[in-house]
Amino acid sequence: MTFLYRISKNGAAAEGCISAGSEQEAGAKLEAKFPQGSKVKVLGLEQAYVAVTRNSRMSAFKGRPLAAACQGLKASEALKIVEFSPKKAAQIIKKTILSAMANASNNDGVADAGALKVRLCVLEESVRMRRYWPTARGSAHPIARRLCHCRVVLVDAKKGKESK
Repeated sequence: MTFLYRISKNGAAAEGCISAGSEQEAGAKLEAKFPQGSKVKVLGLEQAYVAVTRNSRMSAFKGRPLAAACQGLKASEALKIVEFSPKKAAQIIKKTILSAMANASNNDGVADAGALKVRLCVLEESVRMRRYWPTARGSAHPIARRLCHCRVVLVDAKKGKESK
């Protein structure tokens, strides 16, 4: 299982993911990672359902506005927004949200995966395919065909309200 944790150090907050079998095991891993003597304080720990689509043939820059529109919504509402969008990124984001919902229902037995909240939906840069465009006098111009990774993190909407 994957758990999201929130930490604070000198007033600055950050989030991260940790894999563990149970919440107690995740707490023990966090205790080992951030011991009592360090200035890092663990603020919260909640279960998350993650899906990643890697190396999609699209520039991340073009899909980031649509990904930002999906953050903070229920998974079913995010799917409605993505289904009616004409952008190429909509197909990639839809596939990843459906995969995260399937992970939640199959791996952890969540009954209503559509009620989960989209905590994080991002398109990140991946590698670039290098190509060359032939030009005059035997020279060539480089072309970078961009790829991206789509990452979706779903959390329980009820627990998210309690922790804030």
